[in-house]
Amino acid sequence: MKYAMFFVCLLVWGNSSGPALSARSASANSFDSNSYARVLQEHVDSNGMVNYRGLKASPHALNSYLQGLRDLRRSDYDQWPEQAKIAFWLNAYNGLTLKTIIDHYPIRSSFLKARIYPKNSIRQISGVWDKITYRVMGEDMTLEHIEHRILRAKFKEPRIHMALVCAAMSCPHLRNEPYDGARLDAQLDDQSIRFLSSRAKLKITRMDKVIHLSPIFKWFPQDFLGPYSPKQAIGKHSKENQAVLHFVAGYLKEPYQQFLMTGDYKLRYLDYDWSLNEQM
Repeated sequence: MKYAMFFVCLLVWGNSSGPALSARSASANSFDSNSYARVLQEHVDSNGMVNYRGLKASPHALNSYLQGLRDLRRSDYDQWPEQAKIAFWLNAYNGLTLKTIIDHYPIRSSFLKARIYPKNSIRQISGVWDKITYRVMGEDMTLEHIEHRILRAKFKEPRIHMALVCAAMSCPHLRNEPYDGARLDAQLDDQSIRFLSSRAKLKITRMDKVIHLSPIFKWFPQDFLGPYSPKQAIGKHSKENQAVLHFVAGYLKEPYQQFLMTGDYKLRYLDYDWSLNEQM
């Protein structure tokens, strides 16, 4: 081969079931995710792949968790610390995505969408993000509302993009444990490591001076401004992309970290695999 391809190797940092919480038993500091934890433990493997067939056949724990989302009182939620709120919404988004899939499983493709997306893709479900509504704290909301009007709008935490799972292969890894406010920082760091250690999400070719990023960084670069804006310019890349690159570099080992901080390369984006993240 004319050039050697170097892929990023990352150092991985050290990082009872029961009914869902009703409005009457809400804690001032947290939300009981035991039912959701049981769903993840029973139906999600160590690679983040989901047994949708099994979950559809036995949805009781998931339904119990979703009932808890409906019954939670806003007054209790408002007392929680920020980390607990972020964890709540991440779990809600991912849990409701699981519900959306099993409600339409097996997914049926349309003639037109099948020409663009895989036949088993979440993209085959009409209105999946902006039309289908679910009840949370007495309010009807969509997945799009949770992602853009709550998580992105109200919290300055770009690492949510390493945790929101849209049931596709190119999405972040679905953990087989819920997010927990007390451990959220470590969980999001671990999610970032898992995401960036995948060759399908990040590929560095130093000889050719090209970096291929997940399209997620193309869709939401502005979210990384501020928290990850570098003190010194990274090449001639836009300010938004410099913040993304600074974020990515923080999870790399040398010499890749140093290479990213030079900015002397072209940015490209990988294809997004919309195939369902289903256990085979």
